[in-house]
Amino acid sequence: MGNWTQNLKGLLNLFLQSSCPLCQRPTPKEFCPDCQRQLERCQMPKPDKFFSTERPVFAWGVYGGALKRALKVLKYENQPQVAQPLGYWLAEAWLKSSLAAGTKLTVVPIPLHANKQQERGYNQAELLAESFCQLTGLPLQRHGLERVRDTKPQFGLSAVERKQNLAGAFVLGKDFDRTRPATPILLLDDIYTSGETVQSATDTLRQHRIRVYGIAAIATPQQAISLDRTKPVN
Repeated sequence: MGNWTQNLKGLLNLFLQSSCPLCQRPTPKEFCPDCQRQLERCQMPKPDKFFSTERPVFAWGVYGGALKRALKVLKYENQPQVAQPLGYWLAEAWLKSSLAAGTKLTVVPIPLHANKQQERGYNQAELLAESFCQLTGLPLQRHGLERVRDTKPQFGLSAVERKQNLAGAFVLGKDFDRTRPATPILLLDDIYTSGETVQSATDTLRQHRIRVYGIAAIATPQQAISLDRTKPVN
Protein backbone atom coordinates (compact mmCIF):
# COMPACT_ATOMS: atom_id res chain seq x y z
CA MET A 1 0.00 0.00 0.00
CA GLY A 2 2.85 2.35 0.91
CA ASN A 3 4.62 1.75 -2.40
CA TRP A 4 1.38 2.26 -4.36
CA THR A 5 0.73 5.58 -2.57
CA GLN A 6 4.30 6.71 -3.19
CA ASN A 7 4.04 5.81 -6.87
CA LEU A 8 0.75 7.69 -7.16
CA LYS A 9 2.30 10.78 -5.58
CA GLY A 10 5.19 10.53 -8.00
CA LEU A 11 2.83 10.38 -10.97
CA LEU A 12 0.80 13.31 -9.67
CA ASN A 13 3.94 15.38 -9.16
CA LEU A 14 5.04 14.58 -12.70
CA PHE A 15 1.71 15.68 -14.17
CA LEU A 16 1.58 18.81 -12.00
CA GLN A 17 5.03 19.93 -13.12
CA SER A 18 5.32 22.35 -15.98
CA SER A 19 7.85 22.10 -18.78
CA CYS A 20 11.03 24.13 -18.73
CA PRO A 21 10.52 26.79 -21.44
CA LEU A 22 14.12 26.37 -22.61
CA CYS A 23 14.48 22.58 -22.86
CA GLN A 24 10.92 21.24 -22.30
CA ARG A 25 11.97 18.94 -19.44
CA PRO A 26 9.52 18.69 -16.52
CA THR A 27 10.31 21.10 -13.70
CA PRO A 28 8.50 22.32 -10.57
CA LYS A 29 10.08 25.77 -10.99
CA GLU A 30 10.33 28.28 -13.82
CA PHE A 31 13.44 26.61 -15.25
CA CYS A 32 14.89 23.14 -14.84
CA PRO A 33 18.06 22.94 -12.67
CA ASP A 34 20.34 22.57 -15.70
CA CYS A 35 18.93 25.60 -17.53
CA GLN A 36 18.93 27.57 -14.28
CA ARG A 37 22.67 26.94 -13.89
CA GLN A 38 23.29 27.97 -17.50
CA LEU A 39 21.35 31.19 -16.99
CA GLU A 40 23.24 31.99 -13.80
CA ARG A 41 26.52 31.68 -15.70
CA CYS A 42 25.34 34.56 -17.92
CA GLN A 43 25.12 36.95 -14.97
CA MET A 44 27.62 39.80 -14.82
CA PRO A 45 29.63 40.01 -11.60
CA LYS A 46 29.09 43.79 -11.48
CA PRO A 47 25.89 44.84 -13.29
CA ASP A 48 26.50 48.49 -12.36
CA LYS A 49 30.03 48.51 -13.77
CA PHE A 50 29.00 50.67 -16.73
CA PHE A 51 26.60 52.94 -14.87
CA SER A 52 28.16 56.38 -15.29
CA THR A 53 27.16 59.83 -16.44
CA GLU A 54 28.10 58.97 -20.01
CA ARG A 55 26.57 55.49 -20.04
CA PRO A 56 24.00 54.94 -17.25
CA VAL A 57 23.40 51.28 -18.09
CA PHE A 58 22.59 48.60 -15.53
CA ALA A 59 22.59 45.15 -17.15
CA TRP A 60 22.05 41.85 -15.35
CA GLY A 61 23.78 39.53 -17.82
CA VAL A 62 25.62 39.00 -21.08
CA TYR A 63 23.39 38.47 -24.08
CA GLY A 64 24.32 35.00 -25.24
CA GLY A 65 23.84 31.32 -24.49
CA ALA A 66 20.93 30.43 -22.26
CA LEU A 67 20.03 34.07 -21.59
CA LYS A 68 19.71 34.79 -25.30
CA ARG A 69 17.52 31.71 -25.63
CA ALA A 70 15.36 32.77 -22.66
CA LEU A 71 14.71 36.20 -24.15
CA LYS A 72 13.89 34.68 -27.53
CA VAL A 73 11.40 32.34 -25.86
CA LEU A 74 9.89 35.26 -23.94
CA LYS A 75 9.46 37.46 -27.00
CA TYR A 76 8.73 35.09 -29.86
CA GLU A 77 7.46 31.79 -28.43
CA ASN A 78 4.56 33.01 -26.27
CA GLN A 79 6.17 32.28 -22.91
CA PRO A 80 5.37 35.42 -20.86
CA GLN A 81 6.04 33.60 -17.57
CA VAL A 82 9.76 33.76 -18.32
CA ALA A 83 9.67 37.48 -17.49
CA GLN A 84 8.90 36.83 -13.82
CA PRO A 85 12.20 35.22 -12.76
CA LEU A 86 14.28 37.40 -15.08
CA GLY A 87 12.76 40.57 -13.67
CA TYR A 88 13.26 39.22 -10.17
CA TRP A 89 16.96 38.53 -10.79
CA LEU A 90 17.40 42.01 -12.21
CA ALA A 91 15.74 43.43 -9.08
CA GLU A 92 17.96 41.36 -6.77
CA ALA A 93 21.07 42.66 -8.52
CA TRP A 94 19.74 46.22 -8.37
CA LEU A 95 19.06 46.02 -4.63
CA LYS A 96 22.57 44.71 -3.99
CA SER A 97 24.15 47.59 -5.91
CA SER A 98 25.02 51.05 -4.65
CA LEU A 99 22.43 52.53 -7.02
CA ALA A 100 19.53 51.38 -4.86
CA ALA A 101 20.64 53.25 -1.74
CA GLY A 102 18.46 56.28 -1.15
CA THR A 103 17.49 56.66 -4.79
CA LYS A 104 13.84 57.49 -5.44
CA LEU A 105 12.90 56.54 -8.99
CA THR A 106 9.91 55.77 -11.17
CA VAL A 107 10.20 52.77 -13.50
CA VAL A 108 8.98 53.12 -17.10
CA PRO A 109 9.18 50.15 -19.48
CA ILE A 110 10.14 50.76 -23.10
CA PRO A 111 6.83 50.37 -24.95
CA LEU A 112 5.99 48.35 -28.04
CA HIS A 113 3.98 49.78 -30.89
CA ALA A 114 0.28 48.88 -30.57
CA ASN A 115 0.42 46.65 -33.66
CA LYS A 116 3.36 44.65 -32.33
CA GLN A 117 1.87 44.35 -28.86
CA GLN A 118 -1.42 43.11 -30.28
CA GLU A 119 0.44 40.54 -32.34
CA ARG A 120 2.57 39.36 -29.39
CA GLY A 121 -0.15 39.69 -26.78
CA TYR A 122 2.04 41.49 -24.25
CA ASN A 123 4.99 43.83 -23.89
CA GLN A 124 7.93 41.86 -22.52
CA ALA A 125 9.53 45.00 -21.04
CA GLU A 126 6.35 45.73 -19.08
CA LEU A 127 6.25 42.17 -17.69
CA LEU A 128 9.90 42.43 -16.67
CA ALA A 129 9.20 45.79 -15.03
CA GLU A 130 6.28 44.31 -13.06
CA SER A 131 8.52 41.66 -11.52
CA PHE A 132 11.32 44.18 -10.99
CA CYS A 133 9.04 46.61 -9.16
CA GLN A 134 7.42 43.91 -7.02
CA LEU A 135 10.78 43.21 -5.40
CA THR A 136 12.37 46.67 -5.40
CA GLY A 137 9.21 48.49 -4.32
CA LEU A 138 9.79 51.17 -6.94
CA PRO A 139 6.62 52.62 -8.50
CA LEU A 140 5.79 51.45 -12.01
CA GLN A 141 4.28 53.71 -14.67
CA ARG A 142 3.29 51.33 -17.46
CA HIS A 143 2.31 54.10 -19.86
CA GLY A 144 4.92 56.75 -19.23
CA LEU A 145 5.85 56.49 -22.89
CA GLU A 146 3.93 55.54 -26.02
CA ARG A 147 5.47 54.17 -29.20
CA VAL A 148 3.79 55.85 -32.14
CA ARG A 149 6.00 54.51 -34.94
CA ASP A 150 6.12 50.82 -35.80
CA THR A 151 9.89 50.72 -36.20
CA LYS A 152 11.98 48.01 -37.80
CA PRO A 153 14.15 45.72 -35.65
CA GLN A 154 17.46 47.46 -34.94
CA PHE A 155 19.49 44.33 -35.63
CA GLY A 156 21.40 44.57 -38.89
CA LEU A 157 20.93 48.34 -39.34
CA SER A 158 23.83 50.74 -39.60
CA ALA A 159 24.34 53.45 -36.97
CA VAL A 160 22.71 56.06 -39.22
CA GLU A 161 19.82 53.73 -40.07
CA ARG A 162 19.23 52.93 -36.38
CA LYS A 163 18.98 56.61 -35.53
CA GLN A 164 16.63 57.31 -38.45
CA ASN A 165 14.56 54.25 -37.59
CA LEU A 166 13.82 55.57 -34.08
CA ALA A 167 13.42 59.26 -34.90
CA GLY A 168 10.08 60.38 -33.48
CA ALA A 169 9.23 56.84 -32.36
CA PHE A 170 8.03 57.86 -28.88
CA VAL A 171 5.65 60.40 -27.38
CA LEU A 172 4.73 61.09 -23.77
CA GLY A 173 2.30 58.44 -22.52
CA LYS A 174 -1.02 58.93 -20.76
CA ASP A 175 0.52 58.34 -17.30
CA PHE A 176 2.51 61.58 -17.66
CA ASP A 177 0.16 63.47 -19.94
CA ARG A 178 -1.36 65.46 -17.09
CA THR A 179 0.94 64.86 -14.13
CA ARG A 180 4.70 64.79 -14.45
CA PRO A 181 6.61 62.36 -12.21
CA ALA A 182 8.18 63.79 -9.07
CA THR A 183 11.24 61.52 -9.34
CA PRO A 184 13.72 60.67 -12.11
CA ILE A 185 12.87 57.84 -14.49
CA LEU A 186 14.54 54.45 -14.67
CA LEU A 187 13.82 53.04 -18.11
CA LEU A 188 13.57 49.26 -18.33
CA ASP A 189 14.00 47.01 -21.35
CA ASP A 190 14.90 43.43 -22.12
CA ILE A 191 18.10 44.08 -24.13
CA TYR A 192 20.44 47.07 -24.33
CA THR A 193 22.38 47.13 -27.60
CA SER A 194 23.34 50.29 -29.47
CA GLY A 195 21.59 52.69 -27.08
CA GLU A 196 19.53 54.34 -29.82
CA THR A 197 16.21 53.15 -28.39
CA VAL A 198 17.12 54.47 -24.96
CA GLN A 199 18.31 57.78 -26.41
CA SER A 200 15.10 58.25 -28.39
CA ALA A 201 12.98 57.52 -25.31
CA THR A 202 15.16 59.79 -23.20
CA ASP A 203 14.92 62.65 -25.69
CA THR A 204 11.13 62.42 -25.58
CA LEU A 205 11.03 62.62 -21.80
CA ARG A 206 13.58 65.42 -21.64
CA GLN A 207 11.51 67.50 -24.04
CA HIS A 208 8.91 67.54 -21.25
CA ARG A 209 11.53 68.30 -18.58
CA ILE A 210 11.43 64.79 -17.16
CA ARG A 211 14.82 63.58 -15.98
CA VAL A 212 16.01 60.07 -16.90
CA TYR A 213 18.28 58.41 -14.36
CA GLY A 214 19.35 55.52 -16.59
CA ILE A 215 18.38 52.20 -18.14
CA ALA A 216 18.08 48.77 -16.53
CA ALA A 217 18.10 45.76 -18.84
CA ILE A 218 18.23 42.01 -18.49
CA ALA A 219 21.01 41.62 -21.03
CA THR A 220 23.54 43.43 -23.16
CA PRO A 221 26.02 42.08 -25.71
CA GLN A 222 29.60 42.19 -24.44
CA GLN A 223 30.59 44.68 -27.11
CA ALA A 224 27.55 46.96 -26.70
CA ILE A 225 28.96 49.20 -23.98
CA SER A 226 32.30 49.75 -25.69
CA LEU A 227 30.55 50.65 -28.95
CA ASP A 228 27.91 52.82 -27.30
CA ARG A 229 27.85 56.37 -28.60
CA THR A 230 24.78 57.61 -26.77
CA LYS A 231 24.72 61.01 -25.11
CA PRO A 232 24.39 61.34 -21.33
CA VAL A 233 20.76 60.75 -20.34
CA ASN A 234 20.65 62.51 -17.01
